[in-house]
Amino acid sequence: MQTLVFNTKTKKVVVYEGVPEESKIIHSFTDVPTVTVASTYYEVKAKQVINDIENRVPVARFPISNTNMLIQN
Repeated sequence: MQTLVFNTKTKKVVVYEGVPEESKIIHSFTDVPTVTVASTYYEVKAKQVINDIENRVPVARFPISNTNMLIQN
């Protein structure tokens, strides 16, 4: 079981192999305004600015079936 930790203040997502702070970090994302929940996965969306237009683009998906998500603020 992996754990996705989303910090809403720092806009950072860290995915741990197991229990946060006790296991290996397998992914890390910065400048993440949101993590959305779909029917079968969590989707990490990063901020992208092109020609002064800001977009939120998906950068990763993690299956809900084997991922715990913690939200920090």
